[in-house]
Amino acid sequence: MTVEVHSLGCRLNISESETLRGLLRGVSDADGDLVVVNSCAVTAEAVRQTRQTIRRARKERPDARLIVTGCAAEVEREMLAAMPEVDGLVPNTAKLDPRAWNVPAVPAPAERRAYTRGFVQVQNGCDHACTFCVIPQGRGPSRSRSVSEVLHDVAVHLDSGVNEIVLTGVDLTSWASDQGSDLGTDRAGAPRLGALCEAILARFPALPRLRLSSIDGAEVDETLFELLAGEARIMPHVHLSLQHGHDLILKRMKRRHSRADAIGLVSSLRARRPEIAIGADLIAGFPTEDEEAHAANLSILGELQVVHGHVFPYSQRPGTPAARMPQVDPAAIKARAAQLRDRIAEIRASWLAGLIGHPLSVLAERGGKGHAENFAPVRLPAHAQPGALIRVTPARVVEGILES
Repeated sequence: MTVEVHSLGCRLNISESETLRGLLRGVSDADGDLVVVNSCAVTAEAVRQTRQTIRRARKERPDARLIVTGCAAEVEREMLAAMPEVDGLVPNTAKLDPRAWNVPAVPAPAERRAYTRGFVQVQNGCDHACTFCVIPQGRGPSRSRSVSEVLHDVAVHLDSGVNEIVLTGVDLTSWASDQGSDLGTDRAGAPRLGALCEAILARFPALPRLRLSSIDGAEVDETLFELLAGEARIMPHVHLSLQHGHDLILKRMKRRHSRADAIGLVSSLRARRPEIAIGADLIAGFPTEDEEAHAANLSILGELQVVHGHVFPYSQRPGTPAARMPQVDPAAIKARAAQLRDRIAEIRASWLAGLIGHPLSVLAERGGKGHAENFAPVRLPAHAQPGALIRVTPARVVEGILES
């Protein structure tokens, strides 16, 4: 029997798909070949890609059982269940439960497949109900994993030779745990993400690189700030769940930070760690966004010097408050998203040029490239061993990639 898992969407889905591959090794040969689509529903485009992946997988594997899980299996349950290619759905909250797949309830480590960095899930779900977001429908409320569970997963990755650990979660900075409990409690006063990072660094002194996936600036605790500002093993790369640069739009999104809050956080980090690279998620064309609000969205890119940008054209999602607000013309949304991407490209090009002549520590990946500590892309010799840390002094930028 063969098991094939297709993963769409976020880094958390990627991490969960690796665990799924390990779990599904226990499926009986008598059950036949199995294809799992671990879906995404964050935008209408993500749902379209999920449907496309399902159709392609069925065409390539006509005799396999095809099961869909992930966020779209919750948010678009009826639509996906009606697809003739789909044999069944597994709820997103149950996809890592052996009982959902009829496999033995024994520990199932994530499959190690020559990856250069290890993704460790520390949290799942979200409690914040942003007006544009459908993810709480797909992931449920915030749940934190215990310190011992996280440390175990880090150890598994390090034993396989990984040199970089990436902490992931739906709302990563909401992690909170009673360290004496087997499960995080998400209660006020519990240790926060900074304490978890400290525990990882203390337990694994040989770990060279610890990176955070997207964080909410409003949830950065004092310990986490100090680590980001001064701990060499925490990568100088902060990706903010920013979403917009205009205060009224942020309020209508039900975000918990202001424009000034974001600028203040980045300024404080840069004052302590000038080399830190800033990434951000931004939405173009949120309902009621006028030209003034769009201009504020553009200008915050320069104020923060965003060099790693993810721009999402606003997508109307079912059951969200934003879907009931006055919508922006689709052509205007597309044009504004393009302007945001162009501005990020300008800032990024200048940033990359500024790295020429400065030594960088690069984590080698497959295909003759890698990423520096600040996540700048770097071209490496084709014979560079994936997973190795290589010292490089770039001499030029070619097509957006640093070369020595």
